[in-house]
Amino acid sequence: MNDNRQATPLRFIDPHIHMFSRTTDDYMQMAAAGVVAVIEPAFWLGQPRTSVDTFIDYLSTVVGWERFRAAQFGIRHYCAIGLNSKEANNEELAEGVLDILPRYLSKEGVVAVGEIGYDDQTEAEDRAYRAQLELAKELDMLVMVHTPHRDKKRGTSRSMDVALEHGLDPSRVIIDHNNEETVDEVLDKGFWAAFTLYPNTKMGNERFVEIVRQYGSERIFCDSSADWGVSDPLAVPKTYHLMTERGIALATAQAVCYGNALAAYGQSGQMQAGHWENPPPIDQRILYEGNSVLRGQEPAVEEGTEAIDELIIR
Repeated sequence: MNDNRQATPLRFIDPHIHMFSRTTDDYMQMAAAGVVAVIEPAFWLGQPRTSVDTFIDYLSTVVGWERFRAAQFGIRHYCAIGLNSKEANNEELAEGVLDILPRYLSKEGVVAVGEIGYDDQTEAEDRAYRAQLELAKELDMLVMVHTPHRDKKRGTSRSMDVALEHGLDPSRVIIDHNNEETVDEVLDKGFWAAFTLYPNTKMGNERFVEIVRQYGSERIFCDSSADWGVSDPLAVPKTYHLMTERGIALATAQAVCYGNALAAYGQSGQMQAGHWENPPPIDQRILYEGNSVLRGQEPAVEEGTEAIDELIIR
């Protein structure tokens, strides 16, 4: 008997990507590749911000405009909100930013406090990290930890030790930017181990495949961390396909490119598969503060949208 059932479509989650820095073309290509959801952590923009007001505008964009922009291409957008480690070293500014974080952490779609942690592992960074861990405890939120690019092994160990010192449950803390030096300790201590896959530096996808081959899929997943630098917003689907080509079991590949990110961040109560398994229809007639993602193109309007001329989000 012929089995005419359609196979479950491939779905991917990129649980750490800075879409603020990306284009609508990236959203379109990601959707075509099967990316159904993204998590955008607050981060450093490449140039130091000079006032709390600039943080307010940026965080408002992450929880507002980016959420709208992603939806216009059928991708569910979530975010993490925090003071990044690099800018924690401007202590006067950092104090002001820490004061405003609670108003954003309560917004819809915010899945974690993050990305927070260490850069140069200064005392100022340590104070900001500890303050935000306490904020996560107070609000019963997950934490996304940025591990330092320099002296990574020591910084990763310190990140976890401080989180445990503050009484956080490691199953509610995601340690990101891991590599071969850090993965053992992260998994041994019960934290989630995320791996950033850059095209040429840090953890490439071929190295990640070998990590998955060695450690399996438990509490491990990957992301692109794509931002304003050389990076690849399609890193997650590309890595999935590389894993299957290299003989990694389909269930394992699906776990590290989709299921585990959902399991980790789904603990927030903000993120659930139903958001993209039964999505609202795309209607590119919708405007956000008078803005459209289109520039003269015919808007895409899927069946099931309201038969009205213009929808506006304010």
